Amino acid sequence: MEYDGSRYSGWQEQKNAPKTVMGALREAIESALATQAEMQGAGRTDAGVHALAQVLHIKANPKRNLSPGQILDAVNGSLGHDIVLLSVEEVPERFHARHHAESRRYLYRISLRKNAFAKRHVWWIKERLNVSAMREAAALLPGRHDFSAFHANDPARPDESPIVVVESARLDSEGEELQFRIEASHFLWRMVRRIVGALVKVGAGEFPLADFAAALDGDVRFQDAISRWTAPAAGLYLESVRYPADLASVIKPQRMPEENPAKRAISRSLPPAKRRGAASKRKGPPARKDVWRPKRSENTQP
Repeated sequence: MEYDGSRYSGWQEQKNAPKTVMGALREAIESALATQAEMQGAGRTDAGVHALAQVLHIKANPKRNLSPGQILDAVNGSLGHDIVLLSVEEVPERFHARHHAESRRYLYRISLRKNAFAKRHVWWIKERLNVSAMREAAALLPGRHDFSAFHANDPARPDESPIVVVESARLDSEGEELQFRIEASHFLWRMVRRIVGALVKVGAGEFPLADFAAALDGDVRFQDAISRWTAPAAGLYLESVRYPADLASVIKPQRMPEENPAKRAISRSLPPAKRRGAASKRKGPPARKDVWRPKRSENTQP
């Protein structure tokens, strides 16, 4: 699915947020299926952040027998103009959009000129930037780093480790626009936007490359400055989510509860007659139908 996050208070449903992407989706999906549904996205995007290929799983027992194509049409018909389901397909029952994702890739768009049509979708930088220096800094990102200086404290995950393994990162020039892409198994809160803000400061000559490298090693001396440089949400997109090629092979089947081994061994050691008697034996005297028993709602106190 894709969405323009400009009008929404982020992806995740929140008690105090009047309008979220997932909230709008839930209303449309549960209306189409005529039942409640379990839903989970591959990634949580903040207010104003967009998605080109978010992935959502839906688990439900629909009261209507709809094909994936019919679900797609019904949901899109109920959604506003800025949220679109791109495809719907059946997956194994235990598939989880977030847990089974191998990596996520984000795109950040920086406009080098004022754009009359893209204010909500790019970050316009007025200053001239040293793009070569920015690329040098971006080249340091792949690998395992301590991003303590590049993330905000997430109240929902107070004990989250600041260590992240970045699979790839690059800065491309597309006409009058810079496009930064970064891929990792997961990201910390506001991590991508703070990396982009730091890269822009490198390009502006205000953040030496050596200091950027030190911050990547967990040097928190730069944390306050980097937090002030956080890039606006408007230019950020969840561009893609990658799953294993053979998805079924990594989804573990549901395990049935096993019988207590000790109980099974004792049962097998009994003679057949006693085994049958033990199975039929009840604890306490048998209930009599002619004995009055109080209902749960009745007061049984004297």
